[in-house]
Amino acid sequence: MKRIWIQLIMIEPIKTFLKLESAGGIMLVIATVLALIFANTPLQALYNGLLDIPVQIRFAEFEIAKPLLLWVNDGLMAVFFFLVGLELKRELVDGELSSPSKIILPGIGAIGGMAIPALIYSWFNWNNSAAMQGWAIPAATDIAFALGVLTLLGKRVPTALKIFLVSLAIIDDIGAIIIIALFYTSDLSVTSLVIAAICLVILWVLNRRNVTSMTPYIIFGLILWASVLKSGVHATLAGVALAFFIPYKNRQGGSPVKELEHDLHGTVAFFILPLFAFMNAGVVMNSEAMVDIFTAIPLGIALGLFVGKQVGIFGLCWLAVKIKLAPPPSISWSQLYGVSILCGIGFTMSLFVGSLAFEQTGENYLAVDRLGILMGSFASAIVGYLFLYLTLPKEDADE
Repeated sequence: MKRIWIQLIMIEPIKTFLKLESAGGIMLVIATVLALIFANTPLQALYNGLLDIPVQIRFAEFEIAKPLLLWVNDGLMAVFFFLVGLELKRELVDGELSSPSKIILPGIGAIGGMAIPALIYSWFNWNNSAAMQGWAIPAATDIAFALGVLTLLGKRVPTALKIFLVSLAIIDDIGAIIIIALFYTSDLSVTSLVIAAICLVILWVLNRRNVTSMTPYIIFGLILWASVLKSGVHATLAGVALAFFIPYKNRQGGSPVKELEHDLHGTVAFFILPLFAFMNAGVVMNSEAMVDIFTAIPLGIALGLFVGKQVGIFGLCWLAVKIKLAPPPSISWSQLYGVSILCGIGFTMSLFVGSLAFEQTGENYLAVDRLGILMGSFASAIVGYLFLYLTLPKEDADE
């Protein structure tokens, strides 16, 4: 009876989470295919017109005016990063990241999976200062897409393998957040930063006083987002900051963090991320684009994702175990290598970092960087799936 209860408490939520993320990965594929169809057919004018629709919000002298594409990238993606922040908080409090022994190996793998792809990209683009702004593009991992591919293998995939992938991807997200905060900010507005700081203090007070009503958090979260947007720091970081002030437990014993995470998963997986992919993955695949495939930026991104991820993750994990810096993995080395390949699926996170990297360079690199992201991500998905299909045990894995 106790074993059944533990399974209901611990295993079922994990299964629900993994199932939802997998379905989200399928939605991302559909959104990407639709974007490519729109960008390469007579629907291209309609597609470009959709991206450029002007949207404006104004209160007295305060104004935010952006095309629809940037509202998605700066606004809706802040909700995605809010969800990432909630997941990070849950994992740090009582999840896979709460125990140092459990995070050493995926943490080392995540570091290698960010460093080696960045080095490969830099090697291709070292002599181009504008192109070097994109060094972090292949350092990202798309957890939804990777889990979607992994789940195509069904019950042959052990739960430990999925947990390793989730842990590594979450640490990878932490790295992406730090990179965005440190390297992708524009000219800073002191006034906006002061307003943002005041909002953070108020949110801290709300948390310390154990205010569990979400209304004040939403109000000051929106003010925080707007002030961060105007400050020159990327607005999505406001979502992460807000998440860490949401109370983990309330007086009734429930968890506002877990409840919000559950409520937002569907919206993010089935609406926000597919919409982001649709509006950012529309690459024109003409003869000129085919020539551009062999230029430094797309090659650096594609090889960074496909080669750099597997070399960085598997190589550093193997080295860490050999020198006894980390305990041996709970999965086989072949399974760890297969997951290392799948982590080369950068996709939504890579597209997002690319939009930040090249928006202020004065060079039109967005089309070629998308080519590299699509090539590296799809190669990693196909090869990773085939490798695991051939190496995983044929019988059902115990769960």
